[in-house]
Amino acid sequence: MVKNGSEILVETLVEQGVDTIFGYPGGAVLNIYDALYKNSDRIRHILTSHEQGAAHAADGYARATGRVGVCLATSGPGATNLVTGIATAYMDSIPMVAITGNVGTSLIGRDSFQEVYIAGITMPVTKHNFVVRHVEELADTIRSAFRIASSGRPGPVLIDIPKDVTAATCEFLPGEKVEVHEEYEVTEEQLRTVADMIAQSARPVLYFGGGVETADAEDALLELMHKADIPAAHTMMAIGCVPESEPLSLGLIGMHGTVSAAWAVERSDLLIGIGARFSDRVATNPRRFAPKAKIIHVDIDAAEINKNIGVDQAIVSDARQFLTKLLPYVQPATHRPWRTQIATWRTKLDYVPKDDESVLKPHQVMRTVAQMAGADAIIATDVGQHQLWAAQYCGRSKIHQFITSGGLGTMGFGYGAAIGAQVGDPDKTVIHVTGDGSFHMNLNEMATAVSYDLPVITVLMNNRVLGMVYQWQTMFYEQRYSQTQPGRKTDYVKLAEAFGARGFRVTNIAELRAALEQALQRTGPVLIDCEIDREERVLPMIPAGGTVDDIVSG
Repeated sequence: MVKNGSEILVETLVEQGVDTIFGYPGGAVLNIYDALYKNSDRIRHILTSHEQGAAHAADGYARATGRVGVCLATSGPGATNLVTGIATAYMDSIPMVAITGNVGTSLIGRDSFQEVYIAGITMPVTKHNFVVRHVEELADTIRSAFRIASSGRPGPVLIDIPKDVTAATCEFLPGEKVEVHEEYEVTEEQLRTVADMIAQSARPVLYFGGGVETADAEDALLELMHKADIPAAHTMMAIGCVPESEPLSLGLIGMHGTVSAAWAVERSDLLIGIGARFSDRVATNPRRFAPKAKIIHVDIDAAEINKNIGVDQAIVSDARQFLTKLLPYVQPATHRPWRTQIATWRTKLDYVPKDDESVLKPHQVMRTVAQMAGADAIIATDVGQHQLWAAQYCGRSKIHQFITSGGLGTMGFGYGAAIGAQVGDPDKTVIHVTGDGSFHMNLNEMATAVSYDLPVITVLMNNRVLGMVYQWQTMFYEQRYSQTQPGRKTDYVKLAEAFGARGFRVTNIAELRAALEQALQRTGPVLIDCEIDREERVLPMIPAGGTVDDIVSG
């Protein structure tokens, strides 16, 4: 059948299982939006307030559902507004397809109105990008984009389509949905070597990251932990892979992880990294990280192995495939003295904040939110102090429940991501945790939540400073508060009401519970302004370049 480029785009997206697109229209994509209008019963389009919000929403949709997220923008500023969202997805290995329009092929290279070379701009932050010059290439290009986004280490792919290609016609041949089934070769020798290293270890520690969630490897990971009696610490990207109540869980590792996890890694004789990349937020001082341990690194991306930390055994594999193949070779074991030592560190060293229900303590805010929202709630955060408090105290026990910008650290990520998560999984309660600094970045997306009556609950940790940088200036810059006290007078309750949402201001835990009780009735978007003291700190903390010997716990 003969179709134009815009119709081919829609048909191929439907073919690939796409049910939702987040975007913003403009001249270069008018033909595409006309086709979307005609097919609104097949693909839902969510109009965001800004293209960056569309990219973050596609990202949040992918994180909440495990499917590829899709966003759409026009040429020029529309396309460039996607870049931060694309980079955010790239750094956290999130499968996303970003579609941009461009000026007609005859106008490319002439500095035409709203022309920009978006393929060149995004090349460093995409797995791949395409510029479609002929309509006959369009359908297969889209299929390739979905295959690339989903395969190996997932990530964003960009497709740039000139306007004349969206209008040109050709014969369209329907295809099949791309299914990715990859096998990673792990030799028997490698499996026996790893199993022997585990058997010979007296002080083993597992360190796992987002690759475990991406591969749905959480059950196999738990089986290994239990069979070989290995304590495990996780990165922020792996929150929910192991239940918080698991006795072998050491909790969060890294700059703001538990002290006992840091001490366990420091004194381990075997460290097994699975689906994690030994980033500077974990290996804060690479030369002194796990100094007494042999290191096994399992990662789907060969480029990550030996990049930050030298390892003794390297395995390139999907986490689930590796763990499934390894388990038969592992002998049951117990490490009672090691676990007893770690339990002692937990009791003596781990930071325990003090409760005070007369004011809002960050840990109590997060625990109250997590408890009232329920075990299945999705928590999407912005970036800053609130993000770390959420990571430390949100208590998620399943994958796809904690959505945050880990690698790029994108302030303004949270609201768009929460919208994407809510659209992707509408039966779940979605909590957007933010700070007043991050919220100002993309607060316009509240208009999107109101327009679509999305029951996103924003919990705003309001200390009227740029909290994380303020904390660093307090601790390391002799309280020289350069540009971290913006002096804003924003009334967030009135702001929420002006957008058409509901707003609450709370100053203690009782007021927070009352506000949450109303917000959880799912009657549309809600903002809860939580007034906290600006001197509250994220603790414990290892300074940049420091080690466990430099941990600040009070």
